[in-house]
Amino acid sequence: MNSAYFWTIVVYLIFLVGIGAIRSRSVERQEDFSVAGRQLGTFVLFGTMLATWIGTGSIFGNAGKVYEVGIAAWILPLGALVGIAALSFLAARARRFEAITVQDILEARYNKWARLLGVIALVMTAVTIVSYQYRAAAAVLNLTMPSLDFRLAVIIVAAFIIIYTALAGMFSVAYTDVAMGVTMIIGILITLPYLWFTAGGYQGIAASLPPDHLKLIGPISWVQALGYILPPGLLVLGDANMYQRFFSAQTEGKARAATLWLLVGVAYMEWMIILTAWVASALEWQDGKLAQPGRVIAYVARDHLPVWLGALVMTTIMAIIMSTAISYLLVPATALIRDIYQRFIDPQASERRLVWLLRATVVALGAIAYVISTYSDKFLEVALRAYTIYGTGVTPSLIAAFIWPRATAAGAVASIVTGIVTTLVWEFGGLGTRTGVDPVIPAIILSVLALVSVSLLGSPKKKTDGRESR
Repeated sequence: MNSAYFWTIVVYLIFLVGIGAIRSRSVERQEDFSVAGRQLGTFVLFGTMLATWIGTGSIFGNAGKVYEVGIAAWILPLGALVGIAALSFLAARARRFEAITVQDILEARYNKWARLLGVIALVMTAVTIVSYQYRAAAAVLNLTMPSLDFRLAVIIVAAFIIIYTALAGMFSVAYTDVAMGVTMIIGILITLPYLWFTAGGYQGIAASLPPDHLKLIGPISWVQALGYILPPGLLVLGDANMYQRFFSAQTEGKARAATLWLLVGVAYMEWMIILTAWVASALEWQDGKLAQPGRVIAYVARDHLPVWLGALVMTTIMAIIMSTAISYLLVPATALIRDIYQRFIDPQASERRLVWLLRATVVALGAIAYVISTYSDKFLEVALRAYTIYGTGVTPSLIAAFIWPRATAAGAVASIVTGIVTTLVWEFGGLGTRTGVDPVIPAIILSVLALVSVSLLGSPKKKTDGRESR
């Protein structure tokens, strides 16, 4: 049975590599590799944004929290949904810049230091996110083939993700993300009703789980809720992946329409995953002592589903993980070549040279992510820290670039530095443990205060027309 799951996933991955190899022939310029030649329509954009956003944090992190607290975990996607709703108003403005990276916007609106700091925050965040996608994908392979050593599984998935991303960049990522998105939507839609009846409906679930796990409100305090809700909401508002997709859109209108579809798609996927994890918890309840609670959906696929459906669920989980890993590997590579190499080292670099440097950078960052992946398997905690670094560092200044003409370069730089430093100090200085307050709360407050206060004390920047790009 497990072997059938394993080989289904292998065939799926080979199929994706084949698409990437075919699409790689179309890559001739930096814009082809990084923003798909600005050729993406509404539903391809929707598919690639959905596949990018729904990742390990959803299928393992949120599922693990459901196993711990029950259906009250329904609040976890709220921050992302509010962020996406707000992002829909910025999508068209972002596309108008004709940029390739978020940092293009930061320098056009502020200065080169905002660009550099934006790159630092992005690379720290994205490479961390890629690292725990490796572990998650390896965990799925390990479940489907227990004889496969976990460390070898990590190497296998890391190699696949690196090779696939390096082949064609956004040209391959966008179109295969659509296939991954369809796999997600169908997989979860078929699985949930089957598990519901297998668990005996609500009565069976209620009989298996403790009373607290049936409460919609209560098991998560408001301080904890803010710690779960704010990081993804702040990240998605400034997420370089989302903006890179806006830059890939054919028109401003298609960028905004895709974002509105994304709001519906994320709401569907996140809450369906949470509900599936809740039902799965009832089927896999072991006095609340499941060794790896984040894997509860994968365990149910292995233990309670017929082979054909179990294989579909395992492939769905792999699609969710892979799509996010590939996107978060592409974006920092683009930033390092566009915002550091091309901007400061070799502005006249040929398109051919830039494409090959992008590929080499994907390989280098992928290797770094592999090293980081050896340190932690706490998916939700690692995800929230990565989200917080970027969300409190870059997001306030990026949003201000669109909506607050009074924001200054000094204010933006102060905000980015304050958000990053506060997050790191609060986390690694143990202040979060001692106070019970998540780093995102002090970090976003201080970051916004720095942006506003320093901007108001300085001279305003001359107004731009919103169409600058480098």
